[in-house]
Amino acid sequence: MYPARLQRLRTAMTQAKFDCVAAIAGPNLYYLTGLSFHLSERPTTGFFPLTGDPVIVAGSLEESKVVGGAPYPVRGCYYTDAAGPVLAYREASQALRLGARGGGVARLGVESRRMRVMELRLIEEAFLNPRMDAAEGVFAALRMTKDAQELALMRRAVEIAEQAVEATIKTIRIGQTEREIAAELVVQTLRAGSDTELPFAPIVASGPNSALPHAAVTDRALQAGDLLTLDWGAAHGGYFSDLTRTYAIGALDPELKVIYDLVRAANEAALAASRPGVSAAEVDAAARRVITDGGYGPYFVHRVGHGLGLECHEDPSMHGQNETPLEPGMTYTIEPGIYLPGKGGVRIEDNVVVTASGAESLGGLTHDLQVIAG
Repeated sequence: MYPARLQRLRTAMTQAKFDCVAAIAGPNLYYLTGLSFHLSERPTTGFFPLTGDPVIVAGSLEESKVVGGAPYPVRGCYYTDAAGPVLAYREASQALRLGARGGGVARLGVESRRMRVMELRLIEEAFLNPRMDAAEGVFAALRMTKDAQELALMRRAVEIAEQAVEATIKTIRIGQTEREIAAELVVQTLRAGSDTELPFAPIVASGPNSALPHAAVTDRALQAGDLLTLDWGAAHGGYFSDLTRTYAIGALDPELKVIYDLVRAANEAALAASRPGVSAAEVDAAARRVITDGGYGPYFVHRVGHGLGLECHEDPSMHGQNETPLEPGMTYTIEPGIYLPGKGGVRIEDNVVVTASGAESLGGLTHDLQVIAG
């Protein structure tokens, strides 16, 4: 699998006219090598040239991981805490023979969204200021379309998340705080089998707080008549799920029931619009049309979704200006919402994959409005 990914990378590099790409500790390096490194004060960088063996620069404590776990031949350049990483990056430059120090001008692709100033400065010094350009398009071309193994991991991550929320909502009672519910949801997610590194801290937003798309957990206690939004995810084998459901705490104000029904219809319209050849923008438009026609267009304040996989937010971005055509194997969220300031909000989020003829949800949680704790 990993040699095939390396070959696909080199094909994409040739098309983008890169001599080499660099990936720091994180999802792209993991995708290409299967090796997991923490992003820390000890920089780790993998260099992938068009020809020849890749080179990994890492702290000496990672040497056994690279030697014992690399899926194809790589050259390791290691450093101790005492010596620091400068000479190891120079060694990598000489091994790759890129840039003035190694003989010839190089065009180096970097992760412009992820790379820190630390790695940037080390590379600039070691390669004597190579020409560096953003390589997000190259990495996205590899990772947007998931294979069967990746989809199996994602389905399991969704299953774990669903099991966790079903267990959690059975424990929710009026008077509980958002913080207490969030703690229970984390415990249930880990108990259901999630990797310990969760995609993100859960959002638990009740009453007027549910009108905040990215609400922070507070000590607000649940009250009768509240909407309760839970946005959470699980991880399995490094792949993430990201789900949202909104619940009713007892009987709701009629307008809150109206917006729930609109969001549900918008979610289902976006799924129906998802198929090969359709653009991300068209999926966003399908959901937005339902909410706008229902009279709540100004209260749908974000894109309909985002790509999902080794990162909770990756390509494709499902917004109204993205004309990227969908392809079988692409995975993303569908999460329309309506947010009424001071009153409450609704979001329903599923994780989906494009198939040969349409798209399907990776999970099976109901879209019906569930009344809990009432």
